[in-house]
Amino acid sequence: MARPRKPLAEVFEGPPAGLDPSLLDPGRIPAHIAVIMDGNGRWAAEHGKQRAAGPKAGIRGVRQLIRTSSDLGVDFLTIYSFSTENWSRPRAEVKALMELFARTMAAELDGMHEEGVRIRLIGETSELPRRTRETFEDAVEKTRENTGMTLIIAVNYGSRSEIVEAAREIARAALRGDLGPEELEALDEQGFALHLQTTGMPDPDLLIRTSGEYRLSNFLLYQIAYSELYITPVLWPDFDRFELCRAVLAYQGRDRRFGSVSGSGNTEGPLTTAALGSDDD
Repeated sequence: MARPRKPLAEVFEGPPAGLDPSLLDPGRIPAHIAVIMDGNGRWAAEHGKQRAAGPKAGIRGVRQLIRTSSDLGVDFLTIYSFSTENWSRPRAEVKALMELFARTMAAELDGMHEEGVRIRLIGETSELPRRTRETFEDAVEKTRENTGMTLIIAVNYGSRSEIVEAAREIARAALRGDLGPEELEALDEQGFALHLQTTGMPDPDLLIRTSGEYRLSNFLLYQIAYSELYITPVLWPDFDRFELCRAVLAYQGRDRRFGSVSGSGNTEGPLTTAALGSDDD
């Protein structure tokens, strides 16, 4: 598990009433946090603003999330910035979002680089507008050798298409003769995951979704099989470091069994159908 880079009292100085950051266990900080940032449009409507004001206000939440996660010692942070389905939004809104992505990355890159943050991208970035794509690619290149937290930006990302493309890649390898029948038969979940865009990253320990929506929205479907889910009604622009603290506290209160029985103490190896026997025994 990750450990904080700064004292918790400093990271969460001046907490609101009812929140005690000292209850966090420094030895149980999730190594990988993934976030579905939702509620920008509703936040704008609730504040009597144009819809475009929501994503701009949400940048503050992104900034706090990155800084606080890094201070906590989180190793990997994945943020869902733009899904493959988001292209169906009005053209002007999509254009504004892409310009906002480019401006924000350009403005924040030096600061993240100084903090040692390494940036990676997942998604079909080739389909992004040139300025946005090049700005993201420059960020990846500039931070490639950094050894701090890895920030994974999911942009033009869809988990179903990622899984389909992984299957296609395996099929192409088989057609080329790089994978024979025996290798295909031996291919397990870990081997399949090597063909996903997240190869080299651990699966998320904690998935956070804001705005109170109870759906995954085509995000990291393969990778979050055993992630702890935290749903909060807080709209994304209002999600600050204290809300992250609440999410991590909730995570630390879970009993992560990964399909086993808590405290079972099973030392006899995995139980299989063969071990259970059959009606023919």
